[in-house]
Amino acid sequence: MNNKITFSQTVKNEIAREEDFSEVRRKALLSAYLRINGVLTFKNRETQVKLRSENSKVARYIYANLKKYYPKNQVHLQFEKKPEKKTTYYIKLDDNADAILEDLGVDYFEGKISKEIAYNDETIAGYIAGAFLASGSVNSPKTTNYHLEITVSSENYAKWLSKLFYKYKKIELNPRIIQRREKSVLYFKKSDQISNFLIMVGAPETCMEFEGERVKRDYINSENRLTNFDEANMRRASQIGKRQAKEIKYIDDVLGIHNLHNPKKELLCYLRMENKELSLVELAELMSEELGQIITKSNVNHLFRSLHGLYIKLIEVKK
Repeated sequence: MNNKITFSQTVKNEIAREEDFSEVRRKALLSAYLRINGVLTFKNRETQVKLRSENSKVARYIYANLKKYYPKNQVHLQFEKKPEKKTTYYIKLDDNADAILEDLGVDYFEGKISKEIAYNDETIAGYIAGAFLASGSVNSPKTTNYHLEITVSSENYAKWLSKLFYKYKKIELNPRIIQRREKSVLYFKKSDQISNFLIMVGAPETCMEFEGERVKRDYINSENRLTNFDEANMRRASQIGKRQAKEIKYIDDVLGIHNLHNPKKELLCYLRMENKELSLVELAELMSEELGQIITKSNVNHLFRSLHGLYIKLIEVKK
């Protein structure tokens, strides 16, 4: 069995490890995932829904969010492992799943997408991210054939999903629709559209990888490509900054920053908690001004590695 991670899996894994999506965006994501992936059944007059995935990170992400927002409902995660085959993960919504479906605006008998679920850029992006997690795929940027698609069972639903792309205001996205073996497929063939898609659904790191491969292949620079690369880099730096601030807060809660007995570390901790968006270079400049000595980007990076190591030790002690 081939265990190599595909580019599609890489994109999905990045979406599934996000920490900063709002509740409305996450619920829009769940709505699309359940609508596309869910199988509706009835048992003893009770509505049940079964979800299936071969991606453990996606399955656990969907399960965790369903448990978070619907703690009173019965949500189960199971897996099935067969020799020489990928492990299959199942999420089951038992005992009156109607309440969850209603809250998420999921209707398996209508093609329409609820305006109460996907109504602005944030929720539209979440909904489309959920659709990609459920049935999306994208070719590796190392191939010469750029292709990203989302497969759905209903032509009417595909048209409604397509309309969401046109309603998204931040980035222009224009999917095409084809029929394939009783399925409807929304797809993109242009590389800049795929890059835009990755930014929209919350995969800046894989967008950077995608753009990097494009640059290697054709050496053609475009304003849109550079904008996407810069935006992805900024978002990645922002995510790292938020993680570092979170770790520093934990260190402060457990030990107290003032007990680090290292002026550089203490100053860096306070600067990062107050400036989550700043780059390492900008932090180095602020530290240089405060301390009256030259602090380099490398110095700052070394200090953050040391703080991360301390954070890991504190976490392990707590366990």
